[in-house]
Amino acid sequence: MLPFQKACRIISVYVLVASGIPAVLCQTAPKSESGPAIVYVKAGHLFDATSDNLRDNVVLVVEGERIRKVAPAADISIPTGATVVDLSKDWVLPGLIDCHTHLEARADHYDPIWDVKETPFDGGFNGVVNANKTLMAGFTGVRDVGSQPFFAVDLRRAIDAGDFPGPRVVASGPPISITGGHGDMNGFAPGVENLMYPAERDFQLADGPEAVRHIVREQVKYGVDVIKILATGGVLSQGDKPGAEQMTYDEMKMAVDTGHAAGRKVAAHAHGTEGIKDAVRAGVDSIEHGSLIDAEGIEMMKAHGTYLVADIYNDDYILGKAVEFGLPKENVDKEKMVGRLQRENFAKAVTAGVKIAFGTDAGVYPHGDNAKQFHYMVKFGMTPAGAIRAATSSAADLIDRAKDEGTLEAGKYADLIAVTENPLDRIEVLEHVSVVMKGGKVYKDEIGAVAKR
Repeated sequence: MLPFQKACRIISVYVLVASGIPAVLCQTAPKSESGPAIVYVKAGHLFDATSDNLRDNVVLVVEGERIRKVAPAADISIPTGATVVDLSKDWVLPGLIDCHTHLEARADHYDPIWDVKETPFDGGFNGVVNANKTLMAGFTGVRDVGSQPFFAVDLRRAIDAGDFPGPRVVASGPPISITGGHGDMNGFAPGVENLMYPAERDFQLADGPEAVRHIVREQVKYGVDVIKILATGGVLSQGDKPGAEQMTYDEMKMAVDTGHAAGRKVAAHAHGTEGIKDAVRAGVDSIEHGSLIDAEGIEMMKAHGTYLVADIYNDDYILGKAVEFGLPKENVDKEKMVGRLQRENFAKAVTAGVKIAFGTDAGVYPHGDNAKQFHYMVKFGMTPAGAIRAATSSAADLIDRAKDEGTLEAGKYADLIAVTENPLDRIEVLEHVSVVMKGGKVYKDEIGAVAKR
């Protein structure tokens, strides 16, 4: 671990105080002398994400971090004195998963000058605050797909160790790009880039398959869960075009083959039509954004079983609030070019039966607003149940956590949320959750659900 990363772990406790995160949330849940604590969750209406249907009057028996049993309330005898989470008037769902986040990023820092003004410590502070906001919004799991080396790995470890509250993190390293591509420091003088330490850069450059192989192996060495490649140009960068393919097919294939050999999935940032298709041919596990996909690309994704992770909410934020925070005109123009097409092509992919996983690009807009995307997923073709499953069972499948997360079944983590209205009738209710439980521990309870029987 680099010195600044150790420091970020140490100073993060001060962020807990500054951000108002209750200290009790950082403590480990007590265990009884006879074993893990048992909690009974009464669910008036349960969407367990194993189907598109609701089950009424169900009890989940939670033992320690995991669900021991899910059964009709009539079949469960709750002993006197037991801890009960009474959601008998509410709708209970699995904890949500956002497959495309940047937890170190701030949505009010768009000007490229921030690349040279901020230090890794800023990212560390941001990560602690943003992780808490994300968890309180009902997202008990995220995939962080791009940050400084190896911020997301350290964040995952710190949250797992109980240093501060946050979602379960599937961590990538810095995205792999090409010289002059999306993510590179385009437009700066060479001297500026040379003054920066490698640990301060949120990308790694690889020109040629062998360079890609080396970087993927290095990232695996440092503990990443997933490999992120930048197959095409992007929107929030300088000097490149979203539709332009930047990595070659051979470079993408090397990233996939090397990553898969090490047991890591590969996510490809890809806006452009040909870059999407080459990434799918190369065997990537997900296409991120997918803005300019065509009919052939849609059929290829369906045939290969490639997931689409399309951030179709943040167009509103980029073309609105982000301009106030200094988003350069070049980026505004690029977003105007791809935003509408991305939503239209998302609808085509849904109609065609492409696998969809929920991902928002959180950090481009404020963390904690992740659930605002559900509205757009339903508007552009998904059923409410399908959109929820994209953020639960499908998301867990994509990030290779289906055995532990994504549905409310015996043996899985007790990660769940509750809302006071039926999200199948009005998906927007997920924008404010009342209760958040992660690993059997309640982190948010706005309705006084936790009590002794």
